[in-house]
Amino acid sequence: MSLILCRQECVKHPYYIDVLGIYIHSSQELCYVIYNHPLLVLDHFVDELLLGFIRRDLGMDCLAGRMEKLIETGSRPEDVLLLLLSECDYYSEKEIQKFKAAVSAIRSLHPAQYDKELADYLFNQRQFGKAAGRYEKALEYPRDRYVDDAFFEAVYNNLGASYAMMFRFHKALQAYDKAYELKKSPDVLKRIYFLTMFAPELEVRERYGSLFTQELEAQWRHEADTAALEAGQAEEVRALRALFKKDPIKRLSGAAELVRRWKQEYRMMV
Repeated sequence: MSLILCRQECVKHPYYIDVLGIYIHSSQELCYVIYNHPLLVLDHFVDELLLGFIRRDLGMDCLAGRMEKLIETGSRPEDVLLLLLSECDYYSEKEIQKFKAAVSAIRSLHPAQYDKELADYLFNQRQFGKAAGRYEKALEYPRDRYVDDAFFEAVYNNLGASYAMMFRFHKALQAYDKAYELKKSPDVLKRIYFLTMFAPELEVRERYGSLFTQELEAQWRHEADTAALEAGQAEEVRALRALFKKDPIKRLSGAAELVRRWKQEYRMMV
C-alpha cells in the first residue's frame, strides 16, 4: 500500500494498522487510510489506542477530546471519523462529502451483505483468517429475500478460497462442497479440481470423479499451466505441483520446505 504524504510530523511512536501492515506517521496518513478504506474504519477502528496516538503523538489533544465526547454521547463511528477528516484539512469539503456518500452506501447494505463485503475486503488485503471469520458470520443469517442460494454459494466459495490460501485444504474442500451443492457451478467444480492438484490426499474422486471428464481436466490443466499466479509464485507453484506427482515419500520431502516457507509468509495474514 502507498500513501500520499504532504508533511512528516514528529511522531515518536507510529500507529500500526495490522490489516494493512503499515505504520502511520502523520495525521495526513491517518486521513488517507480513513478516506480510502471505509470498510476498515467504520466499526471498532476508533479506540483508546488510536485516540492516544492522536492526543500524544500527533499533538492534537483538543481533537482527541472532541472525538471522545462524540463517542460518549453515542454518535455513529462515521461522525467521529468525519470530525477527524474535517479538522486535519487534508481533504476538501467536496471530497469529504464523497466519503459521506460512500459511508452511507455501506450503511444501507443488508447486514449479511455488509459482512460479506467486509470479508471480501479483508481477503483482498490478504487477511485470510479474518476474512474466513467474517464469511462464517455471514453464513449465520437466516434466509430472506437477499440471503438466498446465490448469496450462500458466493460466501461458501469465498470461504473455501480463504481456507485454501491458509493451506487448510480439508476445510476449503468442505466449503467448496457446500457451494457446489447449492448451484452446481462449473467454476466451483474447477476450484475443487485445482484444490486436488495441491492436496492430492483429498478424497473427491468418489463424489466428483464422473464430473472430471478428460476434456475438462485437460482444459483445467492448461489453465493452471498458463495462469499468472499471485505474488510472483508461479514457478514455485508449478514446482510444488510437479512434486505432488512423485511418490509420497519424495513428494513430502521435496515439498516440505517450500510449504513451510509459504506458511511462514502467510502467518502474519491469519
